[in-house]
Amino acid sequence: MSASEEKSGNHIGEVDLSGRELAGFQILRRLGRGAMADVYLAEQTALKRRVALKVLKPELASDATYLKRFEREAQAAAALVHANIVQIYEVGHVGRWHYIAQEYVEGQNLREWLSRRGPPDLPHALSIMRQVAAALAKAGEAGIVHRDIKPENIMLTRQGEVKVADFGLARLTREGEGVELTRVGITLGTPLYMSPEQVEGKPLDPRSDIYSLGVTCYQMLAGQPPFSGETALGVAVQHLKKQPTPLETLRPDLPPALCRVVHKMLAKSPEQRYQSAKELLRELRRLQVEYCGEDWPEELPGWDATGVELADDPRVEATQRLSTIMKSITSERPRRWHMWAAAGSVLVACVLGGLLAWALAEPPLLRELPDQPTRFPRQPTAWRQWYYAAQSDTEEAWRSVIEYFGDNPYIARRAEEQLAMLYLRQGDYARARALFDKFVDEGSDNEESLAFGLAGQCGVLALEGHYREAAQMLGQLMPIRDKLRSATMRRLLDFVVSKTRMELGAQTADQWEKWLQQQAREQP
Repeated sequence: MSASEEKSGNHIGEVDLSGRELAGFQILRRLGRGAMADVYLAEQTALKRRVALKVLKPELASDATYLKRFEREAQAAAALVHANIVQIYEVGHVGRWHYIAQEYVEGQNLREWLSRRGPPDLPHALSIMRQVAAALAKAGEAGIVHRDIKPENIMLTRQGEVKVADFGLARLTREGEGVELTRVGITLGTPLYMSPEQVEGKPLDPRSDIYSLGVTCYQMLAGQPPFSGETALGVAVQHLKKQPTPLETLRPDLPPALCRVVHKMLAKSPEQRYQSAKELLRELRRLQVEYCGEDWPEELPGWDATGVELADDPRVEATQRLSTIMKSITSERPRRWHMWAAAGSVLVACVLGGLLAWALAEPPLLRELPDQPTRFPRQPTAWRQWYYAAQSDTEEAWRSVIEYFGDNPYIARRAEEQLAMLYLRQGDYARARALFDKFVDEGSDNEESLAFGLAGQCGVLALEGHYREAAQMLGQLMPIRDKLRSATMRRLLDFVVSKTRMELGAQTADQWEKWLQQQAREQP
């Protein structure tokens, strides 16, 4: 890179390096911008391999002592070779351009995945937790503390692999600055996951990463972080003083044992947490065997990322738009059935406007997307097939799970649930209704399946404008409402309740409750 290029612009960090060459790396395009570094897709010319090239911000590169410490710690992180860790290839600089070249992972981070899919079910959650814990166990053996475990630094590939990123940037906070939460590089996103000892600027050990993983897991499972606030300081104080809402109350479908694991990771005192990631791994393995059996998706095909780059896949953008709409109508949604009736006119307006946009505007967009492969290859295990389908989230993908592993009732039923919700998002109510009817027909021996089917029938009826029929179906669902585990279906029911209540003229909460109770009594 020439001296003239280096001097261009008042701030080096604002220059887009796409199309340039840096230390043997041909920079192809910018992938993203962060508080600490800009990230580029580049090709290492000598080895003909693609890498993610992180170029540090100039304000972090102005202190020679700081840079020397950073390079020493990044080089130590480069020694971490593990399947669940994004590999660091090289650390160096050309003039004032300081960079880290690391493994390029084609996929999406956990934050993006959750935005598309919402909270995962038990097997998927356990797999993510276990693979991240394996990465932390490897780092702990080397005496390395990541210090920035959060959803953005957990990468998921199409094959169900999980890789922890940014070990090379993990120690960019200077000693003694742990409580200076508004300094460059420490944004509101970081305090959401800080351990209490990190907030207080105390010395850290691997148990701090376990706490941050606990925060991440809580958010992954509950759909919200344990603590939130308008300022970084406000969030940090809650990490020090406040206990999170019990996870069991937010996800009653999860085993209480898993909820206890997450809360143990979130203990304020490091002595009360798991003392190592290996100890956490043993507990997760026990839960896996107890609740999921031995069919565990760890014999995954290689550790290279193949297939499309999901960050550029138009399906991702479309689904993220749907997710944004759904979040906008449910950010203040009630968590219990009896609270639905208390929803005011503002919530009704938000629900109707948001969900009608979702129901009417989005399906045409989805139908205009490129055709998907007509055949998904069979994977060696049911859970590997599930992960393959979850990353694609297409009709063909979910049908492949049912076709290949229909003899696994749990997997097949979950795949049918995903397929039904996919049809609902696409506005294909006829096929969605057929699956919901199937769940109801099979529900005599499975109340969770019955509740899911009834909720889906309610949603279809309301979306088609049959509000009285939808309300009658609500009366049938009411006695088993606690069996409805799907967060997506609960959000849909918020819409059904609000719309039918308005259409039927139930002006007060008492009127609505009495109407539902009457419908429940009239059910055969």
